[in-house]
Amino acid sequence: MAGIRCGKCNLRRFYKPLELREVIGNVTIDEVRKKVRCQQCGSREWMGAELFHPTGEQAHTMRYRRLVQIRWEKRVIWWDE
Repeated sequence: MAGIRCGKCNLRRFYKPLELREVIGNVTIDEVRKKVRCQQCGSREWMGAELFHPTGEQAHTMRYRRLVQIRWEKRVIWWDE
């Protein structure tokens, strides 16, 4: 499991490592910390990330964030000449 926590909001979310790899790429857990942003406050500087193996009781009570889809937006940018 991967736990990502915002130190400012004290918000902690749990992710499956394979799904994080699909979104962020094949990076170390220290680099994941630098690439994520808190959804509540929008900050990057307070983020922390760790990999761990939950115990039976922890695994039963944890709520995971699951990847539903990756959507790429096409944005048009105009330049006046």
